[in-house]
Amino acid sequence: MKKNYLIIILIALLSFTCKHVESNNNQVETILMDINNLVNTKFLIEKNDSKLKFAYNQLIQQAEEVLKENPVSVTHKTKLPPSGDKHDYASYSRYWWPDPNQSSGLPYIRHDGVTNPNSQSLEYSDRQRIEKLGFNTETLGLAYYLTGKEKYAIKAAEFLRTWFLDEETRMNPNVNHAQIRLGHNQGTKSGVLDGRLMIGALEGSLLISNSSALSKNEQLRLKKWAAAYFEWLTTSKFALEEAASKNNHGTFYDVQALYFALYSENKKAATQIAQKFIKNRLYSQIREDGSMPEEIARTRPLFYSIYNLHAMFLVAHLAKKVDVDVYEIDKKDSRLRAGLDYLIPYADPNNQWPQSTIGDTDRMKLFIIFQMADPIYQDQNYIKETDVLSFNKRKIQRSNLVFPIIR
Repeated sequence: MKKNYLIIILIALLSFTCKHVESNNNQVETILMDINNLVNTKFLIEKNDSKLKFAYNQLIQQAEEVLKENPVSVTHKTKLPPSGDKHDYASYSRYWWPDPNQSSGLPYIRHDGVTNPNSQSLEYSDRQRIEKLGFNTETLGLAYYLTGKEKYAIKAAEFLRTWFLDEETRMNPNVNHAQIRLGHNQGTKSGVLDGRLMIGALEGSLLISNSSALSKNEQLRLKKWAAAYFEWLTTSKFALEEAASKNNHGTFYDVQALYFALYSENKKAATQIAQKFIKNRLYSQIREDGSMPEEIARTRPLFYSIYNLHAMFLVAHLAKKVDVDVYEIDKKDSRLRAGLDYLIPYADPNNQWPQSTIGDTDRMKLFIIFQMADPIYQDQNYIKETDVLSFNKRKIQRSNLVFPIIR
């Protein structure tokens, strides 16, 4: 009798959970963030789950801080970009420095892996602004989704309007003047990478889509902006040169192109990008042993290996939206899996990368990749590999609340 009673309770709880998931799934439709993971997180937080409280409390604390901030815009820089149009995004290559042998410092010279602090100047660069746009809008969107408090949605809508929609402050849908190298050019193909940071903002727009803070017309206009940016991505000289890159730049190009195609509801283009990815990226960038020669050749080989692998997992996740298996789940020699296995020993901060490298690499960058891999490759307990990482850092990671996310 007692056993039957327990079974009835379990069935009732399962029925409640399924209805809860179905109800919440009808509320929003995300692209990058896993909606089932989000729904489960919301359910657990409502039940005061102790494991999620650290990451959740940090999210809410960050959201409260963002409420105090003003929206950012490309028009806030005081110096015009090379085009003369204040609505054009502009940034400067971080690894390029003045030539000490030239009185003018021009043309700049490259120090790979060493950031020139002047490249981040708010006076003429939008690089910090676009990063703030993505992180802050994502933060507010998640806070709204998990709490239902309109104040977060209202503020997120302000960030979205200011950057994408308002005539006085909107960004033109291109990054023609990204990562300028003084004395060389007025923008580079490498600058296309900056555009990835807008993905967090657009995910934020989806998270607040059932709020009145952002009108249906505004949501439609965001899709039109994304479509215009996708058109630029797939036709401009800079963007097409970036697409041909053989390293993380090419991978993140695909992340962007796939995301903006999906956001603007261009499923045909998204399918084509996903279908080409395995041959064009995985098999050309990852060797059979899992190493990535292009990333290993850099001055920060571990950092860039993790960085590129994260991008590949993002594409694999997005590709599921168009039923393309980039994970190669049924293949023992999956290149994506080989890339992760190659990096597993270096999750342990005590294991040094065998080559010389500039600075230390934050091993926590592997945390989200293990989280993404664990439910996909179920024959290996990838989440167990995170035990070597700091528990105090692990418990506050936003990816505990939802993954994937982009950084």
